[in-house]
Formats: sequence, structure tokens, C-alpha cells
Amino acid sequence: MGRYAARRLLQMIPIFLGTTLLIFLMVHILPGDPIRAMWGDKAADPAQVAALRHEFGLDQPVWKQYIDYMLNLFQGDFGKTFGGRQVIDVMSEAFPVTLRLTLFAIMIEIVVGISLGAWAGLKAGKSADTGVLIFTLLVISIPVFVLGYLARFVLADELGWVAPNVQDSENWGQLFLPAFVLAMLSMAYVARLTRTTFAENLRADYMRTALAKGLPRRRIVGVHLLRNSLIPVITFIGTDVGGFIGGAVITEGIFNVQGVGNLLFRAIQTSEGTTIVGVVTVLVLVILVINLVIDLLYAVLDPRIRYA
Repeated sequence: MGRYAARRLLQMIPIFLGTTLLIFLMVHILPGDPIRAMWGDKAADPAQVAALRHEFGLDQPVWKQYIDYMLNLFQGDFGKTFGGRQVIDVMSEAFPVTLRLTLFAIMIEIVVGISLGAWAGLKAGKSADTGVLIFTLLVISIPVFVLGYLARFVLADELGWVAPNVQDSENWGQLFLPAFVLAMLSMAYVARLTRTTFAENLRADYMRTALAKGLPRRRIVGVHLLRNSLIPVITFIGTDVGGFIGGAVITEGIFNVQGVGNLLFRAIQTSEGTTIVGVVTVLVLVILVINLVIDLLYAVLDPRIRYA
């Protein structure tokens, strides 16, 4: 497994370079001049505009800007925002907020999604199974922004059970509602996927063998059935982590969560390429590491899987 992990780490290098190059090129073809936009409707001094373009390296060819960015990146320098702050300082304020929100959402997705799916799979073809399938289909059919505004209106504005906006991002209670909304769609998919794998594995030969041996039902379900059924579920949940971190723009906007989603949205609005590239670079690293961890977890869940 050590050789496999080392090979995967080497494979990450061209993927990382290719992804950062792609996003760097995309950012630099955005319409408008971000330096000129700093003056708004006022007339800009051409000398000041030229000086700022030179300060941020925007007067250099794109290929030169990319090389300089990567050389600085390997030294831990993500560049500066147009406001003069270090991008790494801005991200260090936003990422912990989104990580807490993501962790909360992942917990809801795993606990509720796997529990519902396992229950439905064990009751396949019965009313409980039908109820879970209808409920998850309903959740999948509702857009996230509709679900977010509906949850805030009912639970916060009408019932007053929770605060409508997040005032303290370190307060887990205030993060519950946005995390719940963020997790709902993925939770429904996890429940349906878990239900399908449970129902299929219940008919597998190894399950009949375990039953014939007289093993306790709790051991059969909790060890044999659960471990074999979780492999595709773990894959889906792993890919969701990166999606939660990068795709929380809508949820963070609805509940005023000052995380990565809000930071990325503001950076796109102002065409602040350095911040956009910095955030996406970190997201790419997170997703690559998570994918490696998922692959290594396969051997833990299923002893038959071995890596050369």
C-alpha cells in the first residue's frame, strides 16, 4: 500500500499543475479591468492604474504571471488582494468557518443518510422502504436555494427556533440550520445509495453463508453487510467534501455565513483573480488528498482489496 500511496502522490503533481493553470487562464480572461473597477464611476488616473497593474504583475504576459504565481506559491505566498491584504490571511479567516459548516453538514449526511438508507434496505419492498424513497425523491426535487429560504422562513422567521442569520461562526447552534440545508441534497443521495447497496448485498452468497453458519444477526448486519455496502457510499461522501467547501456559495449567502463561498463570490464580482486562484488552489489540494484517503479506505472496509 505504501508504493500505491507514493504513486498516487506523484500523480497528483501534474493534476495539480494542470488544474491551477486552467483556473489561472480562466480568471485572466474574465471581462473587465479589475484595477480600473476600483475607482467605480469616478475617473481613474492613468498613472495610478499603470502603477497598480505593475504592482500586481498584471502588465506581464499571462504565462509569466502563472510562473511567478507558482514560484511564490511554493514559498507559501498566495499574493495580495487589491485592498493590500495577504490572500493567505483572508483565506485563514474564511476557511475555518466553511470547514466547521462542512464538518457539521457531513455529520448530518452520514448519520441521517446512512441510517435512513440502511433501514430502507433492510425493509426493501415494504412501506418503510417506500416512504424513504418518496421522502428522498422530494428532497432531491427541491432546489437548494428554495429549501434554504423555506427553512429560514419556517424555522427562523415564523417559529423562532433558530437565528435567521449566523452572527457567530464559532457557535455550532447557529451553524445547524445552514449545515442542515447544505447537507439535505447529499443526504438524500446517500440514503438512496445506501438503500440500494444494502438491498443488493442482502441477496449475496456471503450473506446466505453467514446466516447458514448461525452468526448473530447483529454481527451479520453490522460487520459483513455494513462494511461491504459502505464502499460506494464512502466514495460519494468523499467527493462531497470538496463540493461542500466550494459549493457553499448559495447556503452561505442565504444565512450570511462569512466563509469560503462568500469570499469566492465577492472575489468573482470584483474580478479579483489572485483571491479566486488562491481559493481554488486550496480546494484542489483538499479534493486530491480526500480522493487519496478514500482509495486507501477501500482496503480497510474490504480486506479483499489490496494495492500493489
